[in-house]
Order: sequence, then C-alpha cells, then structure tokens
Amino acid sequence: MNDVMLVLPTKEHEFKANEFKKEFFDYGEKVINGSGLLDQLEYREWLEHAEKYRMAETAGDDWVPSNTFLAVRKDDGKIVGIIDVRHHIQHPFLLEYGGHIGYAVRPSERRKGYASKILKLALEYARTIGLSRVMLGCYTDNTGSIKTIQKYGGKLVEEKPYSDGKPMYVYWISLTE
Repeated sequence: MNDVMLVLPTKEHEFKANEFKKEFFDYGEKVINGSGLLDQLEYREWLEHAEKYRMAETAGDDWVPSNTFLAVRKDDGKIVGIIDVRHHIQHPFLLEYGGHIGYAVRPSERRKGYASKILKLALEYARTIGLSRVMLGCYTDNTGSIKTIQKYGGKLVEEKPYSDGKPMYVYWISLTE
C-alpha cells in the first residue's frame, strides 16, 4: 500500500529532498507549492528557515509561523510530496491567495492518491494547533487539487486572478464539522 506519513525535515533528508526538488525542475516546474521556499534555497539554508518558522517567537515578520512537512512513503522512504501548514493567515499574500495550507506532489507520483492522503494528514494537524477552518487556493485548471479539496469539504468562496494573472479558486474547509 502507498501509505504516507508527514515528517518534519532533518539533515538526514537532504539527499532525498534534493532529488525531490530536482524532479520538479526537470519537469519544467520552477515553483514547488507548499515547500516553504525549498524551490529557492539550498537544502541546509532551507532547513534552518523551516525550523525558524515553526514558532511565532522565531518566525520573521515577512511570513507567519508554519510547519513544512515532507510526505514520506512508508514502505521505501521516498519523498512523494510536501505540505506547509500556516498557523494563521495574517499576511497579505496568504489572506489573498495562499491560505493556511499549500502542498505539492512530485510529478512522477501524481494521480496516485497522495494529495488526498497528504491533505487529510495536514487537516488533522491543523486541528491540533487550534484551527477551526482553513483556506486553500488552487488554479482553476488544477482538477486534481479541486477534487482533493472538495473531498474534504472544501467550499468554493471565490474565483479571481492569482498574482501571476492565472485564474484561481479560493476554498474554505471547516475542521469542526
């Protein structure tokens, strides 16, 4: 079975995380949604960044406290996805577009149910940090994300252009129902 678990990144994940990142770039994808800047930083710098932003006391003023998890397949340890759970969205970009949760599944592992498993685990985590509802955004042509978000009760509240001009949807998921 393709079971996954969410784990906090460590130094030991460096090689596999760099393979994960390279795969996105090899597929022509320069942005890895929900990666907490993995797509822009070298691994060790990114790891320090991710650790710093886990707590409000150490998070910078440029973002919000968040936990970035690697989605690791249990049977072989392969990183199949990444997900960032923001503790709140009191930031202009997050309020407008990004929401509480951003995630990505590595290109070779898409359409295998991982997004659903990853989001389910992230919603469970969001409850543990006291969130009663979460906002997520996705492009209007991302059928996989739309179905995944709706599977967990996502209610479409808005359609608008994303910061890059492409049309996007904004969903809210209640965590108390």
